[in-house]
Amino acid sequence: MSFQIACPNCGVRPVWEFHYGGPVTSSAPPNPTERQWGAYLFDKPNICGEQHEWWVHRSACKTWFTAKRDTRTNTVLSTAMHGEG
Repeated sequence: MSFQIACPNCGVRPVWEFHYGGPVTSSAPPNPTERQWGAYLFDKPNICGEQHEWWVHRSACKTWFTAKRDTRTNTVLSTAMHGEG
């Protein structure tokens, strides 16, 4: 299923111009054990519904930003530079 994403710098563009960076999560624990580090790297949520995600506009401005997307329909509900919105 194809959809469009509104880059905060460039405006609405087709999804193939972007690269998914994963869900927005907390940072890694300080001095993690091997088990904690493995869990941080590989145990990602699989949310059915709205999810906050990292995206990068790889084909144009190279900007990383966050998006709120409904994973059931691939509808992008909002996008913002990190720390905004």
